[in-house]
Amino acid sequence: MTLAMMGGTARASGGARGSTAGAGSVGLRAGVLFLTALLTGCIGDQTGATLQPAVVAVPAEAPRVIGRDRTNADADHAKLVASFGGEYRWPAALKLLTDVTDRLVRATDRPEEAYAVTLLDSPVINAFALPNGRLYVTRGLLALASDTSEIAAVLAHEIAHVTLRHATARTELALRSQLVSRVVADVLNDPVTGAQLQNQSKFTLARFSRDQELEADGIGVKTLARAGYDAFGAGRFLRALSRSTGLKAGTGQGGEADMLATHPGTQERITLVTRAARLIGAPGLGVDERARYLAAIDGIAYGDNPGDGAVRGHRFLHPGLGIAFEVPDGFTIENTRSAVLGTTPEGSRRLLFDQVENAAGQGLDAVLKATWNDALEAGSLESRTIGGHPAVTALSRGKDWTFRLAAIRVGDATFRMIMAAKGATDPEAAFRRWTESLQAVGAAETQALRPLRIQVVQAGAADTVDSLTHRMVVPDRAGERFLVLNGLERGAALRSGQGYKLIVE
Repeated sequence: MTLAMMGGTARASGGARGSTAGAGSVGLRAGVLFLTALLTGCIGDQTGATLQPAVVAVPAEAPRVIGRDRTNADADHAKLVASFGGEYRWPAALKLLTDVTDRLVRATDRPEEAYAVTLLDSPVINAFALPNGRLYVTRGLLALASDTSEIAAVLAHEIAHVTLRHATARTELALRSQLVSRVVADVLNDPVTGAQLQNQSKFTLARFSRDQELEADGIGVKTLARAGYDAFGAGRFLRALSRSTGLKAGTGQGGEADMLATHPGTQERITLVTRAARLIGAPGLGVDERARYLAAIDGIAYGDNPGDGAVRGHRFLHPGLGIAFEVPDGFTIENTRSAVLGTTPEGSRRLLFDQVENAAGQGLDAVLKATWNDALEAGSLESRTIGGHPAVTALSRGKDWTFRLAAIRVGDATFRMIMAAKGATDPEAAFRRWTESLQAVGAAETQALRPLRIQVVQAGAADTVDSLTHRMVVPDRAGERFLVLNGLERGAALRSGQGYKLIVE
């Protein structure tokens, strides 16, 4: 099923269309983006409209600013930081990032450049740079990296984007392509050719951006080695990213980018950076400073902020909304800022939970119809009581998916629960179990909810992967998560006295 944004709503071919508000009472347009993700299966680390974890995205911003324009730059910085949950205050990690950045800059061809690092309070795995020398790293990325050389590889890549002036070049190319398309369409009165040129420019820009990523990878590895770090740290981090993407998708395998994505496929990048590192020398020539890195991130928050909702065991709780529900068997869920999304490993079933806005006095059947613009099957609307709360459920059949929907009123809030099954199979039984698990939770339970954090422990002589995994507090696949977090392969033996990351409360 393909969805495309049209005037603030989502239009579907043979399937669902709707506009939603988010689980945190976010606007209607944001909900549409997440419903698009639900139906297409592009469920990844969410950063606005970005549906795939992007370690090195570089927005096309204005060039470096001075004087009066700095006010605008500072305002843009504040907005960007706010969109990622604000700054994350962890002095030890920020000092390490700043020290590594200074060391890398001295090893570049532009050692006079000035950079400032901001640590973002976001669980997504992300880092990016602005042309004015601002670098951003999320705490989610810090949790994934295993040593200083890996985080240095990410920063070296971002610095390469700035020194190579990639954002400015990409902006100029985009503007030039738009101008040519408009001249052909408007001035030469040939809208068909203009549209064709515009589509071609999208492919050109995507290919240009991908080439920039590969160029930044190559320059980044060289900078990494010049600064004295292990040049193979870039490949290790990209492998961890690939495994993390696969773990989130429920496959356990590495994820790949779409051919039109800004970033090349992860495997392609791993091959490039590994080849570049081998040209420099053998593994072990540079330092990885693993102990220093682990000491700097010991205790940082992991995953979602509990105030925005969290999974504990097989239960999802949202303190702000005052609700909880059981995660259906076989589903892996992800709590985004606008909705809760879920999928089964093979992708044949999906779910969405969000909060919807409704007019005063509007009935639940009207709410369901208003937020789901595709046809509801005749006679399927049913008034029910779910967890002591009034609710309306319905069935909708698309070309490729079958949907069960519910609108439930808890106090003054209205929530929507949607389960989709690929094909003609009706997911009614699983849907009923899921919706009937929804319940209001009291202040005592929500106040007892504590954030998860990274704890670094030293492995004892008798410790194994299994023994440390049993100490992890995660909703599912603790063993796989332990291996990915610590850069270990299946069957790996632990080194006595070495530090390893655990996820604990």
